[in-house]
Amino acid sequence: MPAPHQAATRVGIGYDSHRLVEPGPLLLGGVTIPYPRGLTGHSDADALAHAVIDALLGAAGLGNIGRLFPDTDEPWRGADSLALLAEAWRHVADAGWRLGNIDATIITEGPRLGAYLDPMATRIADVIGAEAARISVKAKTNEGMGFLGRGEGIAVLAVAALEGS
Repeated sequence: MPAPHQAATRVGIGYDSHRLVEPGPLLLGGVTIPYPRGLTGHSDADALAHAVIDALLGAAGLGNIGRLFPDTDEPWRGADSLALLAEAWRHVADAGWRLGNIDATIITEGPRLGAYLDPMATRIADVIGAEAARISVKAKTNEGMGFLGRGEGIAVLAVAALEGS
């Protein structure tokens, strides 16, 4: 007798980090944060969006952000990371996956991000057509240790759970 049909759940982990440089402002999760320094990178350097993209693509078995949007391709220079997130989500959804949830942690010594966390979660949810309650964004410091602790950059860890069959 065949086993009853069960939906598959897959989990992906994403990580991204970028250097902080002058001038700001800072962009995370599509939210502009007044700050004297911003992140630098090939695209708009939105480390939160990039980590979420990697988590989603990883959970779906579709590689990572560099495979989909190589930094050697000029069309991605200065690209809006939320547009990249929308395109990555299209690939994930086209492969038959539905979002379970996303949990992300921004690691930075500054600025304080408490007032911006819910708007970041809302922007991400809006881009992928999810309920905001399925997106969690938190912030932590690195307790003064390493390049993050010295305020040289920002890193983000993200986990995504996808459901499919």
